[in-house]
Amino acid sequence: MSKELEDRFGKFAMRVRDFCQKCKWDAINREYVSQLIRSSGSIGANYIEASDSLGKADELMKLKISRREAKESIHWLTLILLYENTQLESDRHLLITEANEINKILSSIINKLSH
Repeated sequence: MSKELEDRFGKFAMRVRDFCQKCKWDAINREYVSQLIRSSGSIGANYIEASDSLGKADELMKLKISRREAKESIHWLTLILLYENTQLESDRHLLITEANEINKILSSIINKLSH
């Protein structure tokens, strides 16, 4: 596995964490933020686990979980209420863009390993 990608996924999780700290903490966002922090951190965690795989099938499974967590992160990012805060809207857009790129990267790796 690539150290560069491992670092990128870790930075994404940290950027999500920082974004979440700026969000209004209400009953709705509390749930969405918790889910988002879990899914964004799981991208890198599962990618790291893929490198310690017990075989190709295990490696593919962990990569697919990473990809699923990237998709889930987009879902939670979309649901978080920002109350017309334009800076947070801009930050959310950048995070969604990065999560989509991570999804594409992981899909490419999965496709290469599947053939």
